[in-house]
Amino acid sequence: MSLGASDFPSTVRPLVAALTFHQLFEGIGLGGCIVQAKFPVKSMVTMTLFFSLTTPVGIAVGIAISSVYDENSPTALVVQGLLESAAAGILIYMALVDILAEDFMKAKVQSRGRLQLAMNVSLLLGAALMSMLAVWA
Repeated sequence: MSLGASDFPSTVRPLVAALTFHQLFEGIGLGGCIVQAKFPVKSMVTMTLFFSLTTPVGIAVGIAISSVYDENSPTALVVQGLLESAAAGILIYMALVDILAEDFMKAKVQSRGRLQLAMNVSLLLGAALMSMLAVWA
């Protein structure tokens, strides 16, 4: 929706680049998971269609509301804050519970102290670098 509601090229270009790479890598990852899960063809087609349509629909909604949207109104700020906090919460939950926990609980990791240490240091270093990025955003 942010892309559709943007009026200035200086905000559109970075959003297009970010969306393009995000969708590319997310699509590759999701496609791999769908293939490994061995879903029926009908289910795979349905999931692929939903994934393919979410971004264009979001952009269309952004374009539709851009003429009546005042980004500085109190209502818009509250709605934006609620949506961003919900998205951040979902992202944190998925990262910690679904992705990291699965990787860190594998027997190969549990039995090798150096690997465990390297994974934890990498995790903390990545979190620190992402926090530094927030300073520039």
